[in-house]
Amino acid sequence: MPAAEDDPTAFLPLSPPVFHVMVSLADRDRHGYAIIKEVAERTGGAQRLGAGTLYAILKRLLDDGLIAEVPGAHAEADDQRRRYYRLTPLGRRVARVEVDRLERAVASARSSRLFGRTRSA
Repeated sequence: MPAAEDDPTAFLPLSPPVFHVMVSLADRDRHGYAIIKEVAERTGGAQRLGAGTLYAILKRLLDDGLIAEVPGAHAEADDQRRRYYRLTPLGRRVARVEVDRLERAVASARSSRLFGRTRSA
């Protein structure tokens, strides 16, 4: 766990799979298979998570305090063996700071000649 628990930048940068897992939990609690499906749908299939990768990510996010298991969530309407996860307040802050970081990186790239910016004479 990063030393500065109150500093969301201590967790950055997030890898793309970790970022997508966190984004999938931003709207609602989800279980593992639902996370896998949400990430694939949200990315148009560009990011696909295998079960082993997902559960390694979930373990790390739990250990870092960025997500929490939701005890007894949806037990009445769902398989009781399924574990549901949600972002913690710290996890939500980390995800927001990562979005800001990525937006700044994209803005910088867009202002470069990479996207056809013309030079002044």
